[in-house]
Amino acid sequence: MKRKKNMFVHFILDPISISETATEASFAARYGCLVLIENVERLDVGALVSIRGAGRVKISRFLGADPYLSGEVRPIQDRMNYESSNELTSKISQLKESIKNLNSLEIKLKAPADSPLQTRLINSLNWAEDEPPVDFDESFVPSLQERLSFSAFQPISGSTKSELSRLQQEKIKAMDMKDTIERLELSMGLIKENISSIAAKLAIQSLDIR
Repeated sequence: MKRKKNMFVHFILDPISISETATEASFAARYGCLVLIENVERLDVGALVSIRGAGRVKISRFLGADPYLSGEVRPIQDRMNYESSNELTSKISQLKESIKNLNSLEIKLKAPADSPLQTRLINSLNWAEDEPPVDFDESFVPSLQERLSFSAFQPISGSTKSELSRLQQEKIKAMDMKDTIERLELSMGLIKENISSIAAKLAIQSLDIR
């Protein structure tokens, strides 16, 4: 893919062991996500950058490190199973409805004044449904169904450290999957757990009010 000024690749470096006698840390690029820069707001110190993930990529090789890492990437997309189109449509509808139900519960939960707005899930859903930029390379754009299958992997209000850690593990599991239906099932399981968690917190909140 040719480099464009409003895009970059965000990736995770995992520590790897070369040998038992190695004295220096070694790392491998496990996952990559092609990212679009949507807005840049200049600040007195640095800048506030709004970005949006476009799709998974595989880093084929690194080409240089000065002034920043550069390399070649290729798109990664789910395997398409057209025989499961009805099942896919049904699961997408269930997921969207469940995300909206969870968000309705979430906004009823009291949160500290300095907490982020309780709309991460809905924003994620809306971004997934947005059409990609006109000048974007289509080979790097996942299908709408694939994009939607990732929309549930957002933290909810009042998440504990252990819940955030588990969410991170679920994200990694979702990135590994190549089957949209399988990821949708993982998403639904996560949403159901979060609905139960928020419902319990709301019950405790109502007791505190009394």
